[in-house]
Amino acid sequence: MKEKLFAIVPLLLISTVVFFSCKEKNTEPSKDQINEIGLKRGELVLCGSPDKHFGSVEFEISNKGKIKDDFNLAVALLHSFEYDEAEKAFAKIIDKSPDCAMAYWGVAMCNYHPLWTPPTKAELKKGAKAAEIARSIKPKSTREAEYIDAISSFYQNRDKSDHHTRSINFENGMAKVYRDFPEDKEAAVFYALALDAAADPADKTFKKQKKAGAILYSLYPNEPNHPGIAHYIIHTYDYPGLAQQALPMARRYANIAPSSAHALHMPSHIFTRLGLWDEAITSNLASVSSAQCYAPAAGIKGHWDEELHGLDYLVYAYLQKGDNKDAKKQCDYLQTITEVHPVNFKVAYAFAAIPSRYLFENKLWDKAAKLTVSPLNFPWKNFPWQAAIVHFTRLMGAVHIGSMDTAKAELAKLNVIHDTLTMQKDLYKANQVQIQIKAAEAWMQFKAGKNEDALNLMNQAADMEDKTEKHPVTPCEVIPARELLGDMLLEMNKPDKALIAYQADLKTHPNRFNGTYGVIMAAKKSGENITAESYQRQLLTFANPNKPASTH
Repeated sequence: MKEKLFAIVPLLLISTVVFFSCKEKNTEPSKDQINEIGLKRGELVLCGSPDKHFGSVEFEISNKGKIKDDFNLAVALLHSFEYDEAEKAFAKIIDKSPDCAMAYWGVAMCNYHPLWTPPTKAELKKGAKAAEIARSIKPKSTREAEYIDAISSFYQNRDKSDHHTRSINFENGMAKVYRDFPEDKEAAVFYALALDAAADPADKTFKKQKKAGAILYSLYPNEPNHPGIAHYIIHTYDYPGLAQQALPMARRYANIAPSSAHALHMPSHIFTRLGLWDEAITSNLASVSSAQCYAPAAGIKGHWDEELHGLDYLVYAYLQKGDNKDAKKQCDYLQTITEVHPVNFKVAYAFAAIPSRYLFENKLWDKAAKLTVSPLNFPWKNFPWQAAIVHFTRLMGAVHIGSMDTAKAELAKLNVIHDTLTMQKDLYKANQVQIQIKAAEAWMQFKAGKNEDALNLMNQAADMEDKTEKHPVTPCEVIPARELLGDMLLEMNKPDKALIAYQADLKTHPNRFNGTYGVIMAAKKSGENITAESYQRQLLTFANPNKPASTH
């Protein structure tokens, strides 16, 4: 009996090994499973440099050979946030090698887009399906499995967890890849991105951003043409007090990936932070032109969202130069846009912010009070924070022309939006609306002759804004709260205090036209003539309308 048993055991062991070996060898997803993802497919469509430059990426994968170059291109596109085209590039790899687990990882990454707008429900579903297939494919390396686990953690509990919580999950997953594979430069780059994506907007120590920056700058000397390193350094230091550290990379990134509309635009984040308006204008003219080329080539009906994002930054830069002519030209052009793809967070912001900026910067209060929402067919109910910008603009316009009933009605709408965002647990945006509410109430109290109450509320608004960062989608708050405080103090004939408010605001928003002009007026009224002359010279260095005209 024992002899028979000993004869059977080796057979069982061999069978077990064969079983698991077969299982490891053949887990290629079926065509039906792949079709369920709903992949974007087609030839790559990109505008900008005719040579199609996106930088240099070397991402090691198990499936080498025929797909290596395709994979590196797809990752390069991903690093410049060219999500649609990157997904098409990953889909091409899947069509060639359906057993390539990392191609599905790439699709999942394309539908996350950290630092941008949160995924839609459809994108969450697609990304989760791609991640699920990536996890099911065997064999794959331990390193690849950890990359896939990291992005899978973002999609877990997507119906219950908020975007920020799931971004922290991704950060933790990439931290593991970074620890386990210290020689993998792509792990370091994506970990830095994950740190930026998971950073708390209220953290004024910038702990995660500084860690990300140290990682990225350590990589740059050996990877000067890597699009992700340059791109993420710009995002990492896109804050007052830090922006100067990213200026060399801002001036480099567009040359690394000139075929990407986003890469052409992204340097303007730093140029805007530092008040370098000519460079911001040049950057966004190139980006808008590239985006306008992309839309018809990609079969988009109407305009591409990247165009409107560039327009927002472009109008802001024109206004800070005192170039109302070109700013108005862009505002008028915006009014002709009725269809944009995709309809998302940054599109809604541009539609609301661009006309509001023009009215605020020029103090066109009568027109501000009558600002109409455009386009009419836009789903504003899905974007309450952006809709709040329009209500705030109307409210401030109404206050300044003495239409207090209208102001009260708009204030009520702002409070409803604040409560809606709070119920949605979108506390960052709820706080941004609360700043607007405080500022609006302050000006209503001021116009009612209650100066002490007005200053108390306006200081609260300015302090709240100082403690939080602007959203990465916007070049600046529609109107800085501390600048509004300076305006109020100047109208109260308190120029010495107005001077302090304006100067404090310019530390955060250097070379703002109205802030600088406010300092000049306040300094003159305070008898600070040397200060006034200094700022007047400064104003003349950047407020020079003799620059390249817009393309519209």
